Amino acid sequence: MIEQIEEGANMKRDKKKKPHKLRKRILTALLFLLLMGLIALSALLYAPITALSSLEKVDDYPLYVMRYKGEYFFDFFAERGVEWGPYKRIYEKLNPEACTSFAALAPDANAVFGRNFDWKHRSSLLLFTEPPDGYASVSMVDLFYLGLDGLHEIPWARRINLLGAPYATIDGMNECGVAIAQNAVPRRNTPKDPNRPTLLNSQIARLVLDHAKDVDEAIALIRQYNIEFADTPVHFHIADASGKSAVVEYIDGGISIVRDDKPWQVSTNYLFSEALQPKCWRYEKAAESLAESQGGKSADEAMSLLQSTSQDHTTWSVVYNLTTGQTSLVLGRNYDHVHTFKLKARKQRR
Repeated sequence: MIEQIEEGANMKRDKKKKPHKLRKRILTALLFLLLMGLIALSALLYAPITALSSLEKVDDYPLYVMRYKGEYFFDFFAERGVEWGPYKRIYEKLNPEACTSFAALAPDANAVFGRNFDWKHRSSLLLFTEPPDGYASVSMVDLFYLGLDGLHEIPWARRINLLGAPYATIDGMNECGVAIAQNAVPRRNTPKDPNRPTLLNSQIARLVLDHAKDVDEAIALIRQYNIEFADTPVHFHIADASGKSAVVEYIDGGISIVRDDKPWQVSTNYLFSEALQPKCWRYEKAAESLAESQGGKSADEAMSLLQSTSQDHTTWSVVYNLTTGQTSLVLGRNYDHVHTFKLKARKQRR
């Protein structure tokens, strides 16, 4: 009888302990999940916070430099395209106009790509990116399109805008020696395939820099997307370190590819695909110079050519050396002050 009473008491104590043990296990599990969540959040925020912390002003024009190593989710957005609401609202303003680009691709010299960005805004960003699933690159961004034009200092409260910089690419070069620039042209009908996502022209440039190892691969990537011009339409000038160059144009509801037939190619602001091609003094001057040198230009010579084709509203002149990875950059036509930067090359160039 006594044993039965003791057994009953033990059972009551065990019943009291079970809810306590259950609560302890639940609390432990919740704390573990919270810890994992904090670790994941820290990992997610590490790249953008580090990028914003790296911002440095290197020219009073002004020019800023930022290094973004890590995930900025371009592939996620590219799969959805600009029809995805948040994407379209944020990036609806890009509007590059009236620019000159050229590729100097002589086989016995370094391949160089020169580009004047002729536009009315001053504040510029040189952006280094290194995505986990893409190629490292250097690119130029007009800070007007991130709401940061005219700021000689960017306070931390405004730096959050800079996280959109990878999506606002004007021109650039990746570690494989692929360069791309966009130049304004007359508006024509563009492809509209309902089964393909749509990107803005700035995101097409980012697509190429992140994922193309040569001109042919860049063209193949571009064909997978519709394009939307928020305002001014453009064509793309693309060149690579192997000596290939092409201009990609949107015309008659399709895509036209104009490849180089010489060791150089120039692009300004008219459509090569149309029979009527108006005169452009910048095109003629660049083409004449490149023909004389048979496509051979050093970085200094390329910058001199950009100077001779610059205009009163040239915001920047940039020379990308596709062979060495060096970037030479001038702000506001101050050709006595050339900034140089180096993109680390992991891929084999010619």
